[in-house]
Amino acid sequence: MTAAERPEVEVRDLGPDDLAAAIGVLARGMRDNPMHVATFGDDAEVRRRSLERVFTRVFRVMTSQAPIGAYGDGGLLGVTGVEPAGHCQPTGGERLRLLPTVLALGPRRAGRTLTWLKAWGDHDLAEPHSHLGPLAVDAHLQGRGVGTRILGEYCRRLDDTAQVGYLETDKRENVVLYERHGFVVTGEAPVIGVPNWFMRREPGSRA
Repeated sequence: MTAAERPEVEVRDLGPDDLAAAIGVLARGMRDNPMHVATFGDDAEVRRRSLERVFTRVFRVMTSQAPIGAYGDGGLLGVTGVEPAGHCQPTGGERLRLLPTVLALGPRRAGRTLTWLKAWGDHDLAEPHSHLGPLAVDAHLQGRGVGTRILGEYCRRLDDTAQVGYLETDKRENVVLYERHGFVVTGEAPVIGVPNWFMRREPGSRA
C-alpha cells in the first residue's frame, strides 16, 4: 500500500475482544504527540510503553467508555474513546484507582501527567456533553483518511442523539480537521508548555 492509497474501512463499536489491540493503536499512534513528548521525554519507546500502561489502566477503570473502532483488512486501524455525558471526568474513586499507575511513571513524568490532566479537567464543559478521545490512527496509516472516517461516525451519532461534542487537542493540524466536522475552538492555553486547543461541537453542525 502506498502513502496515497486509502484502506477500506468499516467503522463500528469496538469489539470487547479488541481492547488490547486498541490500546496498542493508541500508544503507537499518539507516541509522538507534543503533550506526550513533553510528559514522557525524548525516548520514543519509553513514550509508547508509558502510554500503553496509562491507557490500559484508564480503560479498565473508566468502564463507561464506549469506544469506536475503524477496521480494515489489517485488523484494527484506528480507535477513539467516547465518554458519555456525565462520565468524562473520573470520580474520586476512579482517581484513586488510576493514581498508582501514574505514580509508577516516576516523579517527573507523574507530576507532569497530573498537571496536564488537571488542566484538561479545568477546561471541561460544564454543560452535558459527549467527550471524544483519546483518538488515534495506527502510526503507519496516518494521513489516509481513517481518522476522518472515525470522526464522521462519531459526529453522525452526536447528531442522531442531539448531543454536544467536546474534545482537546495538542496538534494544530488537527484543529482544522475537527473544524471540518463542525467543532469550534472555545479555548486555547499552554499545558506544561505545549499549546492546547479546546473544542466544542453543536449537534447538527456538520461542515
